[in-house]
Amino acid sequence: MLKPRESIARLSPYHSPITSRAGLSLDLNESMAGCSARVLARLRSLSAADLSLYPQREAGERLVANFLSIAPEQVLLTNGMDEALSLVFTTYLGPGDELLFADPTFVMYPMLGEALGAQVVRLQSGDDLALPIVDFLARISPRTRVIAIANPNNPTGLAASRADLLKIAEAAPNAAVLIDEAYFEFCGAALTCRTMIPDLARHPNLFVARTFSKAYGLAGLRLGVLTGAAEQIDYLRRLSLPFNVNAVALACLEGALADRAFVSEHVAQVKRGRERLAELFDELGLRFWPSQTNFVLVRVGAKVKAFVESMQRRGILVRDSSANSGCDGCVRITVGTPKQMDGVFQAIREAAAETRRS
Repeated sequence: MLKPRESIARLSPYHSPITSRAGLSLDLNESMAGCSARVLARLRSLSAADLSLYPQREAGERLVANFLSIAPEQVLLTNGMDEALSLVFTTYLGPGDELLFADPTFVMYPMLGEALGAQVVRLQSGDDLALPIVDFLARISPRTRVIAIANPNNPTGLAASRADLLKIAEAAPNAAVLIDEAYFEFCGAALTCRTMIPDLARHPNLFVARTFSKAYGLAGLRLGVLTGAAEQIDYLRRLSLPFNVNAVALACLEGALADRAFVSEHVAQVKRGRERLAELFDELGLRFWPSQTNFVLVRVGAKVKAFVESMQRRGILVRDSSANSGCDGCVRITVGTPKQMDGVFQAIREAAAETRRS
């Protein structure tokens, strides 16, 4: 009888986190502002011929390289960031190799490592949920082949410093160190929140991934960016499918990059929204973590499920993050538009009061 590889058979199925679209979805970290008008205009201009031809990814990679001030040979466009992660893990991880990351973080890391038969090494963040730098440095070994760090992190919203991330990259020269910057555009002015892309030239084991799903509002087009040393990106190209990025996403890329005013305004609105959320949680006496993303993690307590259900009855979906290590009793709330957030604040107050009474 045909059987899959044992590492695949042992995996738990990974289902889409979308449970419903009935209500305001503040559970998926999507952009509530939509996308740039330039992108919509380009979409509407597409012809039948545009869709009947195979896409040319290389033209998009030149655009992104110019935007990031690096060489085109250092850029690989992917079908969302998920594919970027998969390519890095598959290229450098094999059975018996070690994948190193710290919980809580993005759930795709362990799933991909387990699928490849790698040994998944989980470090645990402390009560503050900050990246445990000392533990990372102590745990790196000759068997460490991939280190994955989301910065800023999901689901905590916290950012580690560039200096600390460089310590890890320098301590593991034989491992691929992947810095997942999916939420980078939402970082504040804090010195800790710096992109690692300028460090690629000096660290050939470093990879930095970005996405157009968050700040650009293009989650539905599935467009990710993987950057690294040209030699290493060349290895990943050997594995990457040649037409992995669709023609529609590539057609919209130039307009998305060009409309910096749209992205700047959206990011500014998100920052104001998360500041207001922080003020509300202070008012309600709820612990939360200072976010550098488009969401905020807050601990509502043992009755977290009742809180989530109470919010849903008010037409607002938030993410129960209790399953994440160190996040017992926590929910993650995406920041919506200013108009949406007025209703969200009222719903949070009502749900918190209702939960306390129950």
